[in-house]
Amino acid sequence: MDESINKTDESEKNEEINQGKQDKRDVQEKKETKSFSFKEFHKKYYKHLLVLPIILLIFSFGYLFYFYNSTGDYFYKDISLTGGTTVTIIGKTAPSSVIQSSLSDKLEDLNVREIYDLISNEQKATVLETKSDSETTRNVLEEYLGYELNEENSSFEFTGSALSQSFFKQLIFAILLAFIFMTIVVFILFRNLIPSGVVILSAFADILMTLVTVNLLGIEMSSGGIVAFLMLIGYSVDTDILLTTRLLKRREGDLYERIFGAFKTGITMTLTSLVAISIALIIVNPFSIILSQIFTVIVIGLFFDIFNTWVTNLSLLEWYIEHSENKHGGVK
Repeated sequence: MDESINKTDESEKNEEINQGKQDKRDVQEKKETKSFSFKEFHKKYYKHLLVLPIILLIFSFGYLFYFYNSTGDYFYKDISLTGGTTVTIIGKTAPSSVIQSSLSDKLEDLNVREIYDLISNEQKATVLETKSDSETTRNVLEEYLGYELNEENSSFEFTGSALSQSFFKQLIFAILLAFIFMTIVVFILFRNLIPSGVVILSAFADILMTLVTVNLLGIEMSSGGIVAFLMLIGYSVDTDILLTTRLLKRREGDLYERIFGAFKTGITMTLTSLVAISIALIIVNPFSIILSQIFTVIVIGLFFDIFNTWVTNLSLLEWYIEHSENKHGGVK
């Protein structure tokens, strides 16, 4: 009797063990089926995804052409790039919106902002930027404020248009030089025209789409904003190089395993930078217009970097790899 009971218990235990193994197999099969479905979907439609970056690139070029014909320039410039007067009035004044509305018809392209203490959050000063000359600006402000502006309660800075234009040309030259050197390094790294060209195209698309977005938002670019585009070149190309290296120079696993591995590393890098810079933007926004503009440009650029790396670059690379395997029996 006891022996029969023991056999029954042992049989039930074996059934539970077998059932547990079967459940694990079912879960694994579901995961494999899900992964397989994604692979099949991406393999079938990755070329169709290229329609999105093509549309965005056409729109960006078209808008930039329209913007240039309308304004005579490729983006809005503040006085650091066009020349003008910057006035800092120390102490608390009327709200910037009130000053803006009161003096906008008397001073050319007036921009007013407030500066606050980072710790106490109290207003320390008011900064006015205008393309009017310093003498006109001083007379208008003294009439509005009702007292004389001197070295103790204010500071004036005037930048001539010739100096601003010279500085602007130097910044643009620095960006072009950085882009050229980046292109050379990428071609040396991969020594293949198509993958290298795809990396350069994705980096260029990041900058172009960011510039168009900045214009759509009506942001007047300062020298700090130009420097942000210089920084964006480095931010744009790192994940593209990571993806291209994983797909062309690594042989561990199949193509999609390498894609998933590159995606996990690359998206972690980009999101980490995005979160850190977004927090910095929130902190400095009320206190520094230059840092705020730098961080704004980089944040916009990082969003486009995610799109162009994992849609534009990935789809073109996969197309290249498929064509190379079909033609040569492997990636060349």
